Amino acid sequence: MRIVGIDCGTERTGYGVVDTDGRRHQLVTAGVIRTRAADPLELRLKTIAKQLRELIENFVPEKLAVEGVFHSVNAKSALKLAHVRGVVLLTAAEAGLSVNEYSPLEVKMSVVGYGRAEKQQVQMMVLSLLGVSQQFGSFDATDALAVAICHGTRAGFPALVGAR
Repeated sequence: MRIVGIDCGTERTGYGVVDTDGRRHQLVTAGVIRTRAADPLELRLKTIAKQLRELIENFVPEKLAVEGVFHSVNAKSALKLAHVRGVVLLTAAEAGLSVNEYSPLEVKMSVVGYGRAEKQQVQMMVLSLLGVSQQFGSFDATDALAVAICHGTRAGFPALVGAR
């Protein structure tokens, strides 16, 4: 199954595409959609939507996974993040992709085994699970890959249990 994971952000939206059978995960691509902080929010959202559409068209995922809503101390930041999540959900719906949402705790538990893991720990485990040594230059890409791996592991679990 090919899964695209998304780590939403207004300046940096991470993405990661993996092929997985639920147990083994293979890196397809990963990166960051960058926007300019000086641009109006609507232009930033348009950029995110355009590049996400291109990503989906180029890599043809079967599923999309995204981090669920989290509580933020800064209400303004939380609202901007909600706008980005809306764009991601709309773009997925336009492409006919089902969306699965996972809390940061669920993602960290699935990838690291510890829900309060630091970003460096998540990055190290993502690289290990994918069997790659390359650094992505951004925790946004690594976090997106972690979301994709989380979904792959959870979606593949019933099949693995039934196969015994």
